Amino acid sequence: MKTLDDLLREGVTGRRVLVRADLNVPLDGSTITDDGRIRAVLPTLARLRDGGARVVVMSHLGRPKGAPDPKYSLAPVAARLGELLGAEVAFATDTVGDSAKSTVDGLRPGQVALLENLRFNPGETSKGDAERADFATRLAAFGEAYVDDAFGAVHRKHASVYELARLLPHYAGGLVLRELEVLGRLASAAQPVGAATSQRSSAAQPVGAATSQRSSDPARPYVVVLGGSKVSDKLAVIQALLPTVDALLVGGGMCFTFLKAQGHGVGDSLLEADQLDNCRGLLGSGKIALPTDIVVADRVAEDADVRTVPATAIPDGWKGLDIGPATVSAFADVLSTARTVFWNGPMGVFELAPFAAGTRGVAEAITKVDGFTVVGGGDSAAAVRQLGLDESAFGHISTGGGASLEYLEGKKLPGIEALEG
Repeated sequence: MKTLDDLLREGVTGRRVLVRADLNVPLDGSTITDDGRIRAVLPTLARLRDGGARVVVMSHLGRPKGAPDPKYSLAPVAARLGELLGAEVAFATDTVGDSAKSTVDGLRPGQVALLENLRFNPGETSKGDAERADFATRLAAFGEAYVDDAFGAVHRKHASVYELARLLPHYAGGLVLRELEVLGRLASAAQPVGAATSQRSSAAQPVGAATSQRSSDPARPYVVVLGGSKVSDKLAVIQALLPTVDALLVGGGMCFTFLKAQGHGVGDSLLEADQLDNCRGLLGSGKIALPTDIVVADRVAEDADVRTVPATAIPDGWKGLDIGPATVSAFADVLSTARTVFWNGPMGVFELAPFAAGTRGVAEAITKVDGFTVVGGGDSAAAVRQLGLDESAFGHISTGGGASLEYLEGKKLPGIEALEG
């Protein structure tokens, strides 16, 4: 896999370099509420600018239906990116049309442009290979080299992630390399010693490191913390990691399906009835710790009637919306002995103050771990920032929630396969 360092050694002065970034930031109207993903790609953009490249940035935002939709425009992102770079970012109001062509043509060495939301073009996410290839070919006309620094999108077989990389000299950006290095340290434990898939062996050692499978095993105790809404979303990663972790702490909406599988009532809490048998099987490992108390409410609102009850006694008609203080304490005790931690998914509806204490308490416990800690992107990363926690207190905050999970599940990631080809 060639890297950004390789590209810079080859020289980029005056060359048009297409950079696939993940600028899929949350918006409140046109206001960006969390610019973490924009800041994550800045080092790659700065290095290309310093090298004299003409930089063309591409990204998606949200899930538009293959046509322009003002609420998903990247215009606010272009403005924020310019502020962070300290230089104007030219913004194209389309993806491969007249505005994109004139914007790219107008770039001078060291300047940056951002194309409009790639998903405004149906070719980006099309299930048809020919339609994706056609869109990728039109994008390729804007560049002489391609850098993928969008780890959050590498699990998608989309035109700008997969086909485009195969049309131009392609390189992995620094953010992608860092993600693969970090997750490779966690993924190695999910295989028996000596097992090696091409995905794992190449991604875990992106710059030619020659460490053995065993030498890269995480320091122990190795603790995984999982939250979020659905067991079904995390089932594969639980199955992949459970044989090798020392403890798996479960919170969030997914915990209620596990509690129901134990025979407890869960009131009106989230429940996936079709996952009960799977949960019973997983509980047989003896490694899964569930909440002992739950913060429940009569509705999901700031001014709801809220109380804390035993996890085995959730009243009918009430919704479990956070783990309780006794659970936070118990989880913190387990984490205090850990030397490696992977956390993916909030412990409750952290966006609302009455249900944020569980996520905050677990996150704070992770910051105190004397070892290697990874926040697995997505809502967990958003919670770290929204709750005002010190990002530097975590070993690594991933930019790819879904990509991180699929990597740890052992799935092949199309964007990584394209970079390796």
